[in-house]
Parts: sequence; C-alpha cells; structure tokens
Amino acid sequence: MLLLGIDIGTSSVKVSVVDARSQLTLASAQYPDTESPIMSLQLGWAEQSPDMWWEQTQQAMARCHAKGGYDPSDIAAIGIAYQMHGLVLVDKDQQVLRNSIIWCDSRAVPYGDKAFEQIGEERSLSHLLNSPGNFTAAKLAWVKDNEPEVYSKIDKVMLPGDFIAMKLTGRITTSASALSEGIFYDFKDKQLSTDVMNAFGFEDDLIPEQRELFSVHGEVTSEVAQQLRLRAGIPVAYKAGDQPNNALSLNVLQPGEVAATAGTSGVIYGVSDQLAYDPLSRVNTFAHVNHTETDQRLGILLCINGTGSLNRWAKNLFGSDIGYTEMNEMAKSAPEGSSGLRILPFGNGAERMLCNKLVGVHFHHIDLNLHDRSHIFRAVQEGIACAFRYGLDIMRGNGMNPTVIRAGKANLFLSDLFAQTFVNVTGVPVELYNNDGSVGAALGAGIGAGIFATPAEAFKGMEKIQTITPQEGNGMEQVYQEWKVLLDAQLTAEDSIEQALDAQ
Repeated sequence: MLLLGIDIGTSSVKVSVVDARSQLTLASAQYPDTESPIMSLQLGWAEQSPDMWWEQTQQAMARCHAKGGYDPSDIAAIGIAYQMHGLVLVDKDQQVLRNSIIWCDSRAVPYGDKAFEQIGEERSLSHLLNSPGNFTAAKLAWVKDNEPEVYSKIDKVMLPGDFIAMKLTGRITTSASALSEGIFYDFKDKQLSTDVMNAFGFEDDLIPEQRELFSVHGEVTSEVAQQLRLRAGIPVAYKAGDQPNNALSLNVLQPGEVAATAGTSGVIYGVSDQLAYDPLSRVNTFAHVNHTETDQRLGILLCINGTGSLNRWAKNLFGSDIGYTEMNEMAKSAPEGSSGLRILPFGNGAERMLCNKLVGVHFHHIDLNLHDRSHIFRAVQEGIACAFRYGLDIMRGNGMNPTVIRAGKANLFLSDLFAQTFVNVTGVPVELYNNDGSVGAALGAGIGAGIFATPAEAFKGMEKIQTITPQEGNGMEQVYQEWKVLLDAQLTAEDSIEQALDAQ
C-alpha cells in the first residue's frame, strides 16, 4: 500500500511516494529545477499564482511516476503540506480570482493592527492567541478594501494546500489548524471567530466546511485521476501547513518537543498543551496537527522570513561560480566571528518577531582590506543563527525551554558550519533526521486514511542521523551579544525614521 505526499513550497513543489508498510521512500521528485518566481509589484508585496502551484504539482508527480519502482495505481491516500498563511480566492466555479498574497507579503499589517485594536488586546490574545497581524484574515481585509470587485466574486477563501486539494477532488474544506493559521479561529469558543469576522466585516459563508485535519477532505475525481495516472476515489486525507507538517515529520507531537527548519524562512516550532501567547505576538500560536477540543496541542511558532533566501541571495551575488557545497566550505575557511563582520538577516518582508517591522538586511563593519567572500558567506550563516537565538530567547521568555531540537538534514542544516553555529549560539543540542516535508505529508495521509492507527505508528521507523552538541569554549555568545547591540540600534533607528516621516 502506497502513500503520496505533496509539499507546496515557495521555491518549488516536491512529491514523494512512500511504502506504508516499510515507511521507505520509493521515489521523490520536485519541479521546477530553478526557484519559482515571487511577484513583488510594490515594496513589501509578495504574490504567486495558485495555478502555477497546480502546474508544478502535476509536473512533479509526472517526474516521480517516471522514476518507476512503484505502480501509481497502488497509491491509497494523498497528503498535502503547503507554505503557510497564503490567501487564495476562488469564485463559485472554483476559478482563481487573483494571485495568492503569500506568507512574506507585508501589505496587510495596518489591517491586522486596526482589528487588534477593535477587538481589544486582552480578548484578541486570550481567544485568538495572536494579534490578527499580517496573517490570512488581514490579507483578505486588504482585498476587501482595495479590490472590492474581486471581493464581491469570492465564493471561498482558502490556504495554498486547500487549493491543491480542491484541484484534486473538487471539494473545498478547512480545519481548526488551518483556521487558526489564518487567525480565523477562536480557541476558547472552539469555533470560527465571530470577533474576527465582525471586525473585518466578512461573511461566514466565505469560510469552507470544517473537518478534522486527519480525515478525508475529498476524493480524487475521475478526470484528474486519468490525467495524473492515479485511481479515482483516492482520499486526500491530510492537509497541514509546512511548519506543523515539518514537526509531524520529526515526530514532534507532544508538549515540550521542538522542531526547527531553515529553508526559505527559518522556524523554531514547539508543542505545548497550554493556551499560551506572546503579549506582543512576536511568536505565534496555532492549532497543531493533533490538536482536538479535548486534547489541546498547540504549535508555538517563531518565524524568521529571510534565512535560506538570504543565503541564496549571497550565493547569487558573490558565489555564482560555485555550488552551495563549495560555498559552505569557503565559509569554513573564515574564522569564527567572520573577523568582525556582522549581518542582520531581515530582508524578506515584515518580521513578526520584530513586531512586524520592515528592517531589511544590514552589513556591519565591512573592512575592504580584510573581508572577502568567505567572510560574507560565514557572516550570513552566523547572522541567521543569531536571529534564531534572538527568537528562541523570546520563546524561552514565554515558557518554551527546549533541551533538544529536532531538525531535518536539509536546506541550511546541510551545512555542517551552520548546524554547529546554530547549536553553539543557542546552547541547545540538535538531533538531525532524514525527514522531508513531502514524506511527512505522505505519512500524514496514512494517519488520516486510517492506514496507521496512531501517529507514533507512522514514525516508528524514523532513525536519528547525528546529534550536534555545543562546542566547549566557542565564541558565539560574544558574537551574538555584539549582533544584538547592532539589531537594537537598527530597530531604534527605524523607529526614529518612522516618527520623522509621520511628523512631516
């Protein structure tokens, strides 16, 4: 019995086929080979085409099938992981009305701030566990205000994974986890938030039918099955945002367990059984994949928008003649601390952990007679690791104190230097696993379809690759404290500039 997982990323779509019995991956493929474009019509905007995701899904699936080693007709369930917080709008004919406003788009911050004030700080935080901020609901409010002709045609509001499930099945559903991700869910009342819907003036029928996350969200239609070489009637039995799915992939399901990832964005994601929130919404609380009304499981999420994206930018600008492996080796040749070079890695939209400020990337202390690209490559990785430490300290202040962090050996964690620097600056050991978002989605489908009796059964074959522990006598604490002084100064400067502009 086989399981198919689809991971809708910002850069590409990846598909994997997993044998349910052995939990071994039989084939994987992604599309495209180069990173998908992000459209930015104005500063701080970020959009992608949902139809592009669907085309990429079909191409990745065709590539996966072409590798052989399995019979596509043996696939018994499909799971979907997806980039979080994106706004997808369709009309009554399930046609896309506009490009998706994706996770790193900053335009909706004022709308979230206004709703936060209208709902009230205490009620918003205690019921939503977040400020509406720059999440999906606030993005919809921007459309309502700025594109009323689009808003008037909306039949359903979706997240990216809901859209792919709709293309496969013709059905549109949501879950408590998805609603919480969009800041539509009231955790105390355990239902769609009337506060949010009233504050923004949304109609309830814009929200899809709610189902359990691990359940059947529709069956593959005959037309799509023929097109994709699948059996008609296969259930889509799991849909989750990429970070809850990453945690599932690492078997991070119980209170106190923590996962991390460093792809396009960087995330630390911890599980709690308490309805906790950060007073400033710098880290955010969502319903985890295994959250139920009777057994609370909350995901506490720290997000840094520009981790892998900064690393890619540095490679494109300074290392276009080399690959990432050579780039990482070159970074190792520079000394710890990058000979004083410091980088603030915040150039991919408004940063939640910095109270939704648009800070940008900043290089500090460049010495034209000393620093070469090896120093830049190392300072990029050290700056990203310092940003993780800054966010982890916020989480610690809210009661999340991990003794170990699990991560997949992928993206920036493929760099031995980054992995060790992350551990040295946070002081927390990291366990590395061969996890993958599309494989996690496939196993999630097995849980949702009842092929696995429990999540623990789905991940019983997971094996740790290595454990990285802090190096004695490392100097990253001093590097971090210097980095933090520079960040604090930059945040003060940003506030001064904003005040000066407001006074004009």
